Amino acid sequence: MSPEIISSMLERIEQDNVRFLRLQFTDLLGMPKNVAIPAKQAEKALTDGIGLDGSSIEGFVRIEESDMVLRPDPSTYAHLPWRPRENGVARFICDVCKPDGKPFEGDPRYVLRMAMEDAAKDGYVFNTGPELEFFLFKMIEGRPTTQFQDAGGYFDLAPTDLAEDVRREIILALTQVRGQDDGADARPARIVHGKADLRHQRERDARELFARQGW
Repeated sequence: MSPEIISSMLERIEQDNVRFLRLQFTDLLGMPKNVAIPAKQAEKALTDGIGLDGSSIEGFVRIEESDMVLRPDPSTYAHLPWRPRENGVARFICDVCKPDGKPFEGDPRYVLRMAMEDAAKDGYVFNTGPELEFFLFKMIEGRPTTQFQDAGGYFDLAPTDLAEDVRREIILALTQVRGQDDGADARPARIVHGKADLRHQRERDARELFARQGW
C-alpha cells in the first residue's frame, strides 16, 4: 500500500471521528469474523497489518502455524452508521496473509480471487446478484425470543406488516455502507422479509456485499 493511500485513509478516519476499527474477514464457511482495534493503531494496520491467531479460526491452520496477519483493503473502508457518531466505528475487509506477506491459501477472499483469475484466462466474467431473506423475532423484556415479529405475507402493508420501518432503516444503513440496494418487501412465506435482489456485479464484490449485509 502506497504512503499516499495510507495518508488519505488516516485523514478520512480522522474526519469521520472514528475511534475504533473493525478488521473483518471470513472463515472457510463464510462466517464473518473481526478483530477490533483502536483507531490510533490505524497506521500500523495499514502499513504492517495486525496479527491474527489463525489456529483459532475454523479450518485455517494448526497451532504450530498460527501466526497470521490481517491486511486491510482500503477500498472496503466504511463508516458504520448505526454506531455512535461521537465515538465512531468503521470497518475494513481484510486479506489474510502469512507473516512473510504472502497470501494465505485458505483465505476465502484469496481463493475466490484465484478462481476469478482462472475464469478470466478462459474468457469468462462471472457476475452474480444474490437475494437475501430473513426473519424478525420479538424481544420480550429485553430478551430475544423465537416468536415471530408479525404475521405479514407477500407485499403486505402495515398494520399487517409491522416491519416497514425496520426494512427502511436497513436499506438506508446498507446504502451508507456502500451497498447498492434495489429495495425490500415482505416475502411469500409467512413473516419472511426480503432484502431484494442486489444488483448484478463482479463475484468478489457480490460476495463481500452479501457477507457484510448478513453481518
